[in-house]
Amino acid sequence: MSATAAMPRPLRLLRSLVRPLPLRPRPALPAARLPGGAARSLVLALVVALAACAPQAPPRYFGGPFRGPDPYAQVPRTQVALLLPLSGGNAQLGRAMLNAAQLALFEQGDRTVEFVPLDTGGSPSGAAAAARTAVSNGARIIVGPLTASETSAAAGAARAARAPMLALTNDAAQAGGGVWTLGITPQQQVERAMQVAAATGARRIGVLAPDDAFGRRLAQAARKAAADLDLPQPQIVMHAPRGDMAHAVRQLADATAAVGGPDAVLIGSSGERARQAAAAIASGGFATRPRLLGHALWLEDESLARDPAMEGALFAAPDPSARSGFVARYLAAFDEQPSRIVAVAYDAAGIAARAAGGGRGAMPRLGDGELFLGADGPIRLLPGGQVARGLAVFTFDGSGEPRLVESAAPPGPAGI
Repeated sequence: MSATAAMPRPLRLLRSLVRPLPLRPRPALPAARLPGGAARSLVLALVVALAACAPQAPPRYFGGPFRGPDPYAQVPRTQVALLLPLSGGNAQLGRAMLNAAQLALFEQGDRTVEFVPLDTGGSPSGAAAAARTAVSNGARIIVGPLTASETSAAAGAARAARAPMLALTNDAAQAGGGVWTLGITPQQQVERAMQVAAATGARRIGVLAPDDAFGRRLAQAARKAAADLDLPQPQIVMHAPRGDMAHAVRQLADATAAVGGPDAVLIGSSGERARQAAAAIASGGFATRPRLLGHALWLEDESLARDPAMEGALFAAPDPSARSGFVARYLAAFDEQPSRIVAVAYDAAGIAARAAGGGRGAMPRLGDGELFLGADGPIRLLPGGQVARGLAVFTFDGSGEPRLVESAAPPGPAGI
């Protein structure tokens, strides 16, 4: 297959209209420098403008109109390093994230910002080396890396250089000291679902969570959410990831019998395990059947939406009205459907382009609570590394598809 045939359709159609410019190599940095690629610049400008004509207006980070960068203009630029797994087991995901970052930059339309991709290889040591390269070459802000272990390894170099880092992990334990974690965290999901449950009268919360890293974070999120919402502390039962779910449900029923059982039960599992938990809860053991609460992974699981035992469950996830515009523009530019996690890179890159833009030259400041409108909804970066997200709430109503209960609302300046 020729290189032209392998191109995404919009790039093939417009290639003949573009006169490519030579790139000026820089030592110790990748040859690909996004604003310097004239063909990619014009193509992305055109596909973004065309996508903006669709019936649904695309979500914009910062409200300004698109301004296509002039590839011939010689202007000083502020470097933003993109630490992504461009090789190794996550290379395909890393390249999709690079695509999303390019899209965010061109929509921002600021010629004073330059994105510099650096390969982490998908390992902590690779991420640490990439971070050192980034700061030694003058990067003012870092987007990435992808995982918690990579973030932990790379954060030291960023902090030493006082370069803010927008990591793509959802492990909030990595946040702080100039690091923000942009992945959608269990805390954000649980807090939102429990807010809606409490508003409908639920006060006593039970938790059934697998005894693994995600389950423990979910249980901790429920404790914090209960404190924030002035609810009694939840009754938590941790179970083996492949253990007897019916036994775990009986444990929860016995532990809460003295107070009449829980009003709602947060289930930390997904897929078949979540269905097993729902069936065990429905089969008895509680004085009153509690409402089920879940998490964002339930949104795209059709088996849960079709299960009668899941009817009435509440869970928080990104608002689809925000995401649909991003998906349409990404599809137009790159001729492929982005996975859900790719939107996190788009959000992080858009925030970085905004913070580094304007030709200010000084180290960008983040965490002042400014509201950004991302592909997964509204975001605020707060002091201390906290990230507040506006999430929608969904339910299963027996129709076979999730139904939107509440749209995402922008979090307040304090993240609430």
